[in-house]
Amino acid sequence: MRRPVAVRWLAAGAAAVAAAAVTLTLQMPQAAAADNLSLGAGADGSSKADGTSYGNVKDGNTSTYWSPNGSTGYVSIKWGSATTVSSAVIRQASGGGSIGAWRLLNYDTSAVLASGSGSPSTINFSAVSLKKITFEITSASGTPRIAEFETYAGGGSNPTPTSTGGGTPTPTPTSTGGGGNPTTSWPTSQGSVKISATVNVSGTFDGGMKTYCCIGDGGQSESQDPMFKIANGGTLQNVILGSPAGDGVHCEGTCTLRNVWWNDIGEDAATFKGTSGGTSYVIGGGARSGSDKTFQHNGNGTVSISGFYLKGTGKLYRACGNCSSSYQRHVRIDNVIVDDVDMVAGINSNWGDTATITRVTVYNGSSTVICGKYKGVSKGSEPTYLGEGWNDANCKVNKSDITYR
Repeated sequence: MRRPVAVRWLAAGAAAVAAAAVTLTLQMPQAAAADNLSLGAGADGSSKADGTSYGNVKDGNTSTYWSPNGSTGYVSIKWGSATTVSSAVIRQASGGGSIGAWRLLNYDTSAVLASGSGSPSTINFSAVSLKKITFEITSASGTPRIAEFETYAGGGSNPTPTSTGGGTPTPTPTSTGGGGNPTTSWPTSQGSVKISATVNVSGTFDGGMKTYCCIGDGGQSESQDPMFKIANGGTLQNVILGSPAGDGVHCEGTCTLRNVWWNDIGEDAATFKGTSGGTSYVIGGGARSGSDKTFQHNGNGTVSISGFYLKGTGKLYRACGNCSSSYQRHVRIDNVIVDDVDMVAGINSNWGDTATITRVTVYNGSSTVICGKYKGVSKGSEPTYLGEGWNDANCKVNKSDITYR
């Protein structure tokens, strides 16, 4: 179903010309509400260090705190009935470890409301009705101390471009990218690193926003070596992959890709190969100039993609439909922008795959398939496309969660 590259870029150019006459306005965030909804609510979590309590994050006292029993974990605020929330404030107590990365989750649906790196403060997101909201620390140095987890009904979200004229607007550049809301503004490279063999990553590799190349031939061959091979539990962050980049990034188990950018997708941007379950994360970053899939899921478990920008390719995510081993696979996609993309997620419904998709903005894609269902087959055969799914057992996505620009 992939269009010829020349046709795609001609279409994109025509859309850009049409967009030139469009005026964009910004909706201002609504004022923050005065009432902290966490006061009087319940709290629980994953674990707690000795002498700390979940309830300390909602007592209005910044001298008490909760800490996980280790460097990572989560704490939740919960209500007896659905409550509308659109912002959270995380207050840390002194003397604790530093947060490396975090996520804010709708516990009811597992949707990622926001994510980022470093220590958060005020977190704004689209208003959502839920019974339980979770702040998860996914990496840290030492043991963080969370004094207060405040929640508010007001606070608004980042300004959203809206059209006041005809035509199709192109994305308005934003300024984030390492987590939280996606950005369409490509990062500036801080230098070039030329490599001739795969870089093996164990632990955390921070590329300092330098551009890494050159390996492989930039083609579609499945036999190319990856630029980076990440061991189970590893993190690749602040890296730009130049061209050629071989077979991109291979995650041998679970991994985290934070603020990683692909100048040219090549065969695949990243392949998730772990077979021991768990969740791999793509947080922020972006990719462009591909011809088929961006994130290939060959193993099992879950891939979570948030705050990502994708331009000019076939699919954001594809669960392998004809690998040597068949698995049930899951993907969570939240708060992403896709521009001139054929499909957001492709899954195999006969194997029980699921795609949970929220807050997707689609540019230049009136025919973009949001959740495509396939019949997975054995290696050597080609999967059969079954059609698009909406709000069903496999495709957990509502049309109200998709915005077309």
